[in-house]
Amino acid sequence: MHMSNCVDALIPPSKLIAETRAEFRRAALEHLSSAAIRGETRVTVDLSGTTEVDASGLGILLFVHGKAKENGMTTHLCRVPEPVRALLELTKLNHIFDEVSS
Repeated sequence: MHMSNCVDALIPPSKLIAETRAEFRRAALEHLSSAAIRGETRVTVDLSGTTEVDASGLGILLFVHGKAKENGMTTHLCRVPEPVRALLELTKLNHIFDEVSS
């Protein structure tokens, strides 16, 4: 699990794409499991270092959201770079997450 200025955040790779999907999925499942054990109500994903997201990347963010929801948690995206924010808005996925903040 990686840490960031967003407390206990999950940090995706700089390129959240098909080639990095499996590794991030493993890290996300570990992070979600730990958060559920601690009784957390929210999982935070710090996207500050993510410069590229493709359809696979969007899919894995939805996967994280779904797994979090199964465990009674909401998903918060923090420090979202403008290109990633624009993609989330274009695909209408910005409304899926608890909140999206800069």
